[in-house]
Amino acid sequence: MASISRIPGVNNLVLTYSPASNHCSIFFSTNHQPNKVKIQSRTKISTGIVKGTNKTLKSVQLDVFMTSDDEDEMSEGFFEAIEELERMGREPSDVLEEMNDKLSSREFQLVLVYFAQEGRDSWCALEVFEWLKKENKVDKETMELMVSIMCTWMKKLIEGKSKVEDVVDLLADMDCVGLKTSFSMIEKVISLYWELGEKEETVAFVKEVLRRGISCLDAGDNDGNKGGPAGYLAWKMMEEGSYIDAAKLVIHLKECNLNPEIYSYLIAMTAVVKELNEFAKSLRKLKGFTKCGLITELDMENIGLIENYQEDLLAHGLRLSKWVIEEGGPSLHGVVHERLLAMYVCAGRGLEAERELWEMKLVGKEADGDLYDIVLAICASQNETGSINRLLTRMEITSSLRRTKTFSWLLRGYIKGGHFKDAAETVIKMLDVGLCPEFLDRVAVLQGLSRKIQVSGNVDVYLNLCKRLSDANLIGPCLVYLHLRKHKLWVIKML
Repeated sequence: MASISRIPGVNNLVLTYSPASNHCSIFFSTNHQPNKVKIQSRTKISTGIVKGTNKTLKSVQLDVFMTSDDEDEMSEGFFEAIEELERMGREPSDVLEEMNDKLSSREFQLVLVYFAQEGRDSWCALEVFEWLKKENKVDKETMELMVSIMCTWMKKLIEGKSKVEDVVDLLADMDCVGLKTSFSMIEKVISLYWELGEKEETVAFVKEVLRRGISCLDAGDNDGNKGGPAGYLAWKMMEEGSYIDAAKLVIHLKECNLNPEIYSYLIAMTAVVKELNEFAKSLRKLKGFTKCGLITELDMENIGLIENYQEDLLAHGLRLSKWVIEEGGPSLHGVVHERLLAMYVCAGRGLEAERELWEMKLVGKEADGDLYDIVLAICASQNETGSINRLLTRMEITSSLRRTKTFSWLLRGYIKGGHFKDAAETVIKMLDVGLCPEFLDRVAVLQGLSRKIQVSGNVDVYLNLCKRLSDANLIGPCLVYLHLRKHKLWVIKML
């Protein structure tokens, strides 16, 4: 039996669990003499909603307070048991064995509550519960009661600035008396630390739980793929927008050989995706400010820093994905490639993103059509001809609406990358198969080609596109006013 010597109780006991029965709340009235204890029983449980990682947890409050209304006298056996246990002249199990036939189930519960009170012997409460567990006298209601008591002790330790090791000791004591630590209990402790702003202590608590190997899996989670302290803390960090810190936390725990749960790697990969996405948004704003002349062009040193930061983020994601594949089952491979795909899309890496699309397909996780189109646009902006041709093969078995969307993404990718000749060819292909490019896309291609003419002097692509658009009644005729062959100068009406 592990020792928790006299952890103080409190008047409000809060438990996180899924209640089976409706209700039992116990109201205590006591003076200093054990044989004068009066108990009043009422049916009252308040339930509230607590947000967790991806599930709803129920909070049950057990109210304990002094009252003098409608008091019910307990049996003499109850008072005798309290007196004997407080005297500590014999082992608690011997006292309880002797009182086995004299106390009802409700009275055994009240013995637990009595010793959970402020100033009472918490060690004795654990001994009572351990004996009840051994005698198969712990029903759902008693289990909920004991967990609520333990949660209260947890809260008092944390609010009292006790050492992290003491809090983890209490979790170990719970296991010792047959009260298995559930993930909701670990989650509650992490939340208590986090809400008090004790972030260093939160990390220290997670490390200590992992170091001692305290099990905290949800019931039915035999694979260990969901739930756990590392993943939950990383998720808490992500809620505050600290994406890179969440990813680095999980990597740090792994490098310390603390073996965080597999699911935490996936959460950390999600954090990397979010950080890459936020980083991409910031870069777009930066380019917009540069274009407007609000800031100067970035020098090579700053460009190098930007590229290095993105490379570091991708490296974090790849390390995490490697650990998932090494430690997890094949059922997680599709999720890993999905996360990697999101990373490369946010980073604008066309070739790598295309590879992940096929990797997903190989493991039986098909990406939706929009993802294929987004990757196609990225590859088009980088003029990756091989990838573009491979991705376009899907259009042969898609609907007319899907083909229109795919061509539109391809067209916009070419426009974004400044590949206006390829964009013009794409517009003509769409017209050839009976598809109509959107007005803004047509205008963007014509404007891009007109700028190219001023540099290269080659007007053929521009005029050819104008002719095709005119034939399709999408623009008016393009008039050529003058061509000065000697100076290679075209004087034309630009559309």
